[in-house]
Amino acid sequence: MGGSSSQFTQEELKEYQELTYFTKKEILHVFKRFYLLDPPSVRANKNARLPKEKIWSLPELKVNPFKDRICDVFSSSGDGDLSFEDFLDMMSVFSDAAPKNVKVEYAFKVYDFDSDGYLDKSDLKQVVDRLTGEQKLSDTEMEQLVDNLFEEADLDEDDQLSFAEFEHVISKAPDFINSFRIRL
Repeated sequence: MGGSSSQFTQEELKEYQELTYFTKKEILHVFKRFYLLDPPSVRANKNARLPKEKIWSLPELKVNPFKDRICDVFSSSGDGDLSFEDFLDMMSVFSDAAPKNVKVEYAFKVYDFDSDGYLDKSDLKQVVDRLTGEQKLSDTEMEQLVDNLFEEADLDEDDQLSFAEFEHVISKAPDFINSFRIRL
């Protein structure tokens, strides 16, 4: 690949550093991970958009039930394909250095399947379905679980969770920060 540092000017690295939670060295490491997903495409154009299927081959995403939603949320083109800058944003948000409030904001976007700015019962059912995988809940169990979630979290009782309500619930979940990360 040659020296990956030669892929970027010092100015570009400085700008990426200001826009992410990464050091210059970490940015170069993220670029290497991006490059390794599709060397010919990235060698030809460091700003290549990689198909989401290539991104899904990352070990951390391969087993993630939300990999398609993650790519959709971070894709600047909206089709799930990622440029290096999209990939860098994603890796930055999932890094240990990203603050919890940023992680919560992106988790909300990932779980908001219809992208309407709220989590309704349909969104939560899809979240639960993906989390339970092959151990699907019965319709009765699903209704009970979603109703319990809403009883606890829907503070204004409007049958949808706003970002603030979601943030309030997540603040009570100490394991959240550990589940929303990708290590470099």
